Amino acid sequence: MLTPGSAGVMNQAMSGLVLIYSRALRKGDVIRVADNEGLVSEIGMLATKIITRENYVVTVPNAVVVSGKITNLSVQSADGGINLTVGVTIGYDTPWRQVHAMLELAAKRAKGIDLTIAPLVRQLSLMDWYIAYELQVRLQPGQSLAAARNALFSNIQDVFNEFNVQIMSPNFVMQPERTVMVAKENWYMPPAAPPEGSK
Repeated sequence: MLTPGSAGVMNQAMSGLVLIYSRALRKGDVIRVADNEGLVSEIGMLATKIITRENYVVTVPNAVVVSGKITNLSVQSADGGINLTVGVTIGYDTPWRQVHAMLELAAKRAKGIDLTIAPLVRQLSLMDWYIAYELQVRLQPGQSLAAARNALFSNIQDVFNEFNVQIMSPNFVMQPERTVMVAKENWYMPPAAPPEGSK
């Protein structure tokens, strides 16, 4: 009766040693493990405790942490700031330059963003009916990931409304009567601006 229980405890303890000595994560790191995302508050011999955005304390057995995928969102930053990435999908009838400019503007207006590092906008995928965009920003040290994500989403909605661009993923049940595209004269719709020296 003792052997199965002892084996389980030893497995957890060995996993705890692996976490501690491999420095895969440290107290104060913001991590994503399985379905849990939050701040590491404690790394024990048997389990790791994570404080989630809801301010819940989730205790994850070390064997689960070691055997799964750990995404450490803060380890690359020496100053404690972490990267935040959000996505949005917009139809082809909106100029991509305008979408880039609006996402960058939303990032500049959001609280808790480190503006010494320029926001980065990527086009991840050209889907059948829309484009998938990604906005990445660096948070100021000590900022809550959940609060910053909420502020960024709010500002994205406000900026898109300000410039009359609908946030949506369009779909068609039949071929549109006209081509869904952006005319060249509309490539640089506000807040986008053409490069200096271009005609």
